[in-house]
Amino acid sequence: MRLRGCGPRAAPASSAGAGDARRLAPPGRNPFVHELRLSALRKAQVAMMTLTLFPVRLLLAALMMLLAWPFALAASLGSAEKEPEQPPALWRRVVDFLLRAIMRTMWFAGGFHRVTVKGRQALPTEAAILTLAPHSSYFDAIPVTMTMSSIVMKAESRDIPIWGTLIRYIRPVFVSRSDPDSRRKTVEEIKRRAQSSGKWPQIMIFPEGTCTNRTCLITFKPGAFIPGVPVQPVVLRYPNKLDTITWTWQGPGALEILWLTLCQFHNQVEIEFLPVYSPSEEEKRSPALYAQNVRRVMAEALGVSVTDYTFEDCQLALAEGQLRLPVDTCLLEFARLVRGLGLKPEKLEKDLDKYSESAKTKGGEKIGVSEFAAYLEVPVSDVLEDMFSLFDEGGSGKVDLREYVVALSVVCRPAQTLDTIRLAFKMYGSPEDGSIDEDALSCILKTALGVAELSVTDLFRAIDEEEKGTITFADFSRFAEAYPDFAEQYLYPDRTRFDSCAQTPPAPTPNGFCTDFSPDGSDAGRRPFRKKLD
Repeated sequence: MRLRGCGPRAAPASSAGAGDARRLAPPGRNPFVHELRLSALRKAQVAMMTLTLFPVRLLLAALMMLLAWPFALAASLGSAEKEPEQPPALWRRVVDFLLRAIMRTMWFAGGFHRVTVKGRQALPTEAAILTLAPHSSYFDAIPVTMTMSSIVMKAESRDIPIWGTLIRYIRPVFVSRSDPDSRRKTVEEIKRRAQSSGKWPQIMIFPEGTCTNRTCLITFKPGAFIPGVPVQPVVLRYPNKLDTITWTWQGPGALEILWLTLCQFHNQVEIEFLPVYSPSEEEKRSPALYAQNVRRVMAEALGVSVTDYTFEDCQLALAEGQLRLPVDTCLLEFARLVRGLGLKPEKLEKDLDKYSESAKTKGGEKIGVSEFAAYLEVPVSDVLEDMFSLFDEGGSGKVDLREYVVALSVVCRPAQTLDTIRLAFKMYGSPEDGSIDEDALSCILKTALGVAELSVTDLFRAIDEEEKGTITFADFSRFAEAYPDFAEQYLYPDRTRFDSCAQTPPAPTPNGFCTDFSPDGSDAGRRPFRKKLD
């Protein structure tokens, strides 16, 4: 894979009156990875702060939560479904003021001395829903505690000591994983509150549905936009010299992020309330279109790109295997395009052998875009041409089908490295003994990793102990079994990518305040996602 045109050349903004507006190009970085490298000076600072300021800040933050607990407990007594009284009683306004002050003190004690607010928060009668992005950390709770807006959270959260009481005070909308009908009920509850003429608190939703590294805005889930009411987009920025805030799928863990952030002298967060976005009739009929257009507005305000990567792409980005994807992989873009063509990876996996046999018969003969479309059994389109360009070496207008099959195998079964390599050997191997030379191995591994440049000379020589100039899959398999970490030693000798991601959890689960409550099939024109990681 040559990384050529690693993003759509053009795509409509899909909004009424958008005309020829084009979608921003997808990012070059993997949005689900955060690499945090500390200089020697930073490490010395962290060591000093760990022994001095860190325990003090941690203690003060805990004390603030304990101080807030009795106020939240008293104010949250009674039925959570009961409509709030209007106007609120004096005692409740006092409690609300005290809780905001306590929470702000807690964040101040944690080093967030400056919280910059831009724009004006709309009244509940103007916008019942606040959509926040990018979502990158549990520190995104800062705007929640400042506005005391309701949030959508999993039902299990209310049982957490102290924290559960604080959560109940803001009258959240709970989603129960044990209730198969919970998502529909959640959307109905949001509609009910949104149409209450401002009697209920505003609902704050993170439509990305997961945490990223803020380099782009990934696909917004349509749940927040199904009610079809005006929303107010809210963008978050953390203009700090060292990013200890980001807590995404691959990188520092939750406790490390907390420790490093509290060890910084000063942390900043910027909250910007954008103008209220009122949906058109077309957007009311299509929540996905509504979500896409709101995302475009927020991306322009942030100055970042948008991409159709989704929560489900975490499975590919974080797959455990001997060839874990590097940060600059193009396979996430390839997976996005596969979905864009209406192809379902879980079904394509069954046809990999058929695709490989067809590609093998070509024997490396390259084909044009029309033949490529016929091979995939899809019409020629912009999405197809974008995918074609990923494999178009040098812009010749020709591609090798074997590269497509290798990339597809990785997307369909990201953790099964040897199965993909076995398939590749069948396509690239000689008819006599199935062996390949160094150039073929280079092509296979470049495609399997989704990178443009990769030196495999040292790896090939290590496998080819008899110096025959060729290797078989049996040779590769024996070597991989003897040296399970061969990629680190031979393919990435000068990179720290594996070390920096050592904290990756073996079984990812959703993090932050981003519960997915989008009902299945909420957008009739959308293809179903692959099975979620959780």
